[in-house]
Amino acid sequence: MSKGLDFGRVEAASGEADSMVIFLHGYGADGQDLLGLAEPLAPHLPNTMFLAPNAPERCGMNPMGYQWFPIPWIDGSSEEEAAEGLARAADDLNAFLDRVMVEADMIPEQVALVGFSQGTMMSLHVAPRRDEAFAGVVGFSGRLLAPETLVDEVVVRPPVLLIHGDQDDVVPISSLPAAAEALQGAGWSEVYAHVMKGTAHGIAPDGLSVALAFLRERFGLD
Repeated sequence: MSKGLDFGRVEAASGEADSMVIFLHGYGADGQDLLGLAEPLAPHLPNTMFLAPNAPERCGMNPMGYQWFPIPWIDGSSEEEAAEGLARAADDLNAFLDRVMVEADMIPEQVALVGFSQGTMMSLHVAPRRDEAFAGVVGFSGRLLAPETLVDEVVVRPPVLLIHGDQDDVVPISSLPAAAEALQGAGWSEVYAHVMKGTAHGIAPDGLSVALAFLRERFGLD
């Protein structure tokens, strides 16, 4: 049985939610790290509620934060441990997504995932393998895990926006075209990309603006 993930929430600014953005944080962070993005986004997405779960494991390199799965070249874990952690995290995330959609009375086309770094990896891994497509997936500064398995395992192909800083020294910018090519090779028709000039491993204002425009379009506001 998958355990329930703790999460933070920001209610829709209008008081009437008809869409949901779920933020998935990076390695060593927590849900609050991204939930702050609701403040600049909410005025432009007035009917959107924002949720941000904590990943299921305490981070081995930062016990104050969380990790979705171990990263061998950072924490010294094995590839087997990383793969097992990813599988567990995918189960936990899927259970969380199912639960919060039922509680909020939302269907997948009313929901978007917005990930950062390891949260992007989770978003791009989980969303294509679900039974129904989300409205969209925004992936900041991440990469596509196990692209060689995607063709055989893909179930749905939600629109994807990939955003990356060209000065990222944590996850290289080359991860963006690699992910885009793998998605397109697995049959995606809607893959978009934006490069944040002069940006390291983070989210710049121009990247957030592009993500907002994508979300507004996916939620039928433009």
